[in-house]
Amino acid sequence: MNLIRNYRNWRRYRETVSELSRLTNRELTDLGINRSDIPFVARKSI
Repeated sequence: MNLIRNYRNWRRYRETVSELSRLTNRELTDLGINRSDIPFVARKSI
């Protein structure tokens, strides 16, 4: 069960990183996120 949860968390992390990476710098700034903060924000989402 732990393996499944870890896999789902990893997928959610990758999806969040992917979605945020597709945004422009302007869109990220509007959200209050720097491009270098994307991994941190994605980790907080899981």
